[in-house]
Amino acid sequence: METPNKKELPHDPHDADNNKILAVISYLGFLCFVPLFLKKSSPFVQFHAKQGLVLFIAEIIISFINIIPFLGQLVWFLAIVVFCIVSIKGMIKAWDGVYWKIPVLSDYAKKINLD
Repeated sequence: METPNKKELPHDPHDADNNKILAVISYLGFLCFVPLFLKKSSPFVQFHAKQGLVLFIAEIIISFINIIPFLGQLVWFLAIVVFCIVSIKGMIKAWDGVYWKIPVLSDYAKKINLD
């Protein structure tokens, strides 16, 4: 995993401590919208909420593969298992107050601008 540099991700320990629960909620599917719009002033929550949003979108996209008999269903099942593991790891990292980048998906999350 690549370690974020200080310029890229501001780390305010008070921000992480005060907003852990909202950051954890970010990885619970459509609930990512709650912290995304509720805590716009928190860089920590926004980081995790944007990643949660991209993960949720990826889950929706992969669900369309389930339409394809057998092979599509197998790919869908494996992807859902991976998404669950990534969500759990994201929740753990958010609870620990850590900025953790989801491989590949974090690049898309950085592009989201809600200002």
